[in-house]
Amino acid sequence: MPRKITREDLGWNNQLDQDFAPYQKQGWKPARLLRDNKVSYGCLVFEDDDFDELDCILGGRVYHDAETDAELPAVGDWVALDITGDDAVIRARLPRRTCFSRKAPGSSSEEQVLVANVDVVMVVTEVGPDYSLRRLERYFTLIRRSGARAVVVLNKADLFSKEQHAAAVEEIRALNPECGVHVTSVLENKGLKALKAYFKKGVTVALIGSSGVGKSAMVNALAGDEWQWVAEVNELTGKGRHTTTARELILLPRGGVLVDNPGIKEVQMWTDEATLRESFADIEELASSCRFHDCKHGTDAGCALREALAEGVLDPERLEGFLKLEDEIAKLKKRQKKRQMTVERISKRDHKIKARNREDRIDIERDLRPRA
Repeated sequence: MPRKITREDLGWNNQLDQDFAPYQKQGWKPARLLRDNKVSYGCLVFEDDDFDELDCILGGRVYHDAETDAELPAVGDWVALDITGDDAVIRARLPRRTCFSRKAPGSSSEEQVLVANVDVVMVVTEVGPDYSLRRLERYFTLIRRSGARAVVVLNKADLFSKEQHAAAVEEIRALNPECGVHVTSVLENKGLKALKAYFKKGVTVALIGSSGVGKSAMVNALAGDEWQWVAEVNELTGKGRHTTTARELILLPRGGVLVDNPGIKEVQMWTDEATLRESFADIEELASSCRFHDCKHGTDAGCALREALAEGVLDPERLEGFLKLEDEIAKLKKRQKKRQMTVERISKRDHKIKARNREDRIDIERDLRPRA
């Protein structure tokens, strides 16, 4: 007999009970969003100790009250659902425990939420062409800010040597000692047992990574079914074409929640200065010895980072990654400030227009009022 699925399996807890209490009085139901269908959402709703998968739409008030797209419901969010007949409407989004996001691709200054309420973020890569410590640094910075735990999966072990994997594992652990690192091969069913250990009752794990690293096949193996269709392997690159087109939350039969994500092309930063400093604590410690507190680490006299480079103490690629991220965050802040000024200017303009229209209406009503 199949195990009964509960809200706790999806991550429901006492805090969510408290957050949902005001909505329960209105007869609304708690639901967790499984997928974003662009014009609607797929969700899992619980009622009378049972659950059902429904399509739901966003309520107008929730949409209009959100100041940014990042405040709108996203995959992984818990929401209050108003169900009337065949219609299901999201009336509120419950507070997020964690939130894994990046800057939206392109020139936008907006935040893009990838997964809400996630406990573990698994970055799937391989030691071949996709392997990049600089990109992993970016992932680690975003994951640290989200509040989730970072795990790196070096997949396709059957295609590369043990020496390559050993070197990569050492580099990643040196970059982030707290990160779990695992070597896997879905084809040979190697290392998957260690990954399955992360999936426990109430724990949400998100898989992210570039296209072509075998993530869809890994989802199939972890979910225990042919959940994602895997495309044929390209004869030139030896890679399967990633076929996931939208992120989706999958409830595993043995416990735990898996969130599959489309291949990520751009790991654009959405973080703050404090998180960046934490991610590069070693460089920060060196920089504290610079002669000037506002040292740009370029041609400034007495730069401790340049001295560390000359002495071989600091990896030039790591310093380059730090400076690039610092510059990227500074530019993002500048765009955000510019956008905020634009929003405030439009708001003031609209306020003036409304005030002027109100005055015109009063004048018209006065002119039309019968004279005594």
